[in-house]
Order: sequence, then structure tokens, then C-alpha cells
Amino acid sequence: MFSKQEAAQLKVEFWTAFGKSFPRKWILYDTKVKDFSFKFYADNKKAEVSLNIEMKDDLLRQAYFEKIQALENFLKQDYLPDAVMEAQYFLENGKVISRIWVQKVHISIFNKNSWQEIFEFFVQKMEAFEKFYQEFEAFIKDI
Repeated sequence: MFSKQEAAQLKVEFWTAFGKSFPRKWILYDTKVKDFSFKFYADNKKAEVSLNIEMKDDLLRQAYFEKIQALENFLKQDYLPDAVMEAQYFLENGKVISRIWVQKVHISIFNKNSWQEIFEFFVQKMEAFEKFYQEFEAFIKDI
């Protein structure tokens, strides 16, 4: 389908187009909590917006996840009804993190015709995540 170089170039074009289409500063890593960050992700099958809790200390990671879990009803009723919460999510490298995410399937970063749909998904879901975090930030950080 695409060479590695072509795929890499399309990814660069995708993220550049997203940044130009929606030029705003997202919270992402600026949560003021180490290893607690929001992320955008897209590949050839899906797009995701997530909150990753990646502390090396399992007890600390679990404590932050439990804070979000305590707010699950608010998160799903008022912000992200399709949110998936996983206390132990295994990354490809074997690392265990806690993760809350939403995804849209059957779209591809390699299909320029789906880019606008992905961009709109990213904006809608990340804005909802950020509003949730800002609303409950003090509670979440009180560990």
C-alpha cells in the first residue's frame, strides 16, 4: 500500500493539517501531574483520545485512576458517554498504565478523505475531556 517513507510523510501531513485546522493549545501534558496526560492517537484503523496515567509507582497510578473512577458517572453522563476505563492497560512495550479513552473505528490516517472526520472527533472528544478535567482538577489532584 504505502512504503514506510510514504506512510511517515502522510502522518506528518495529517498532524500538520490537524494543527492548522484547529490551532489551539490543548492541555495534553500540561496537567501539572507527572505522567498524567491527554493524548491524541490515529492509525490505519481508528482514532483515539485518551487520558493516560503512567506513573511508575503502581500505588500512585492506582490512586489517580481510582479518583477518575469515583467520577465515572459524571464523566459518562456529562462529558464522554462512550468512555472506556481500564485500570490495567498493557502498552505494546509491556508497560502497564491506567487509561481512560474514547475511540472511533473504521477510519484511517492514511485516507485523506477521513481526515476531517478524525479532526472533528479529536476536537469534540478532547474538549469534553478537558472540560471534565478542569471541572474536577482539584479533586483529582488531591492524592
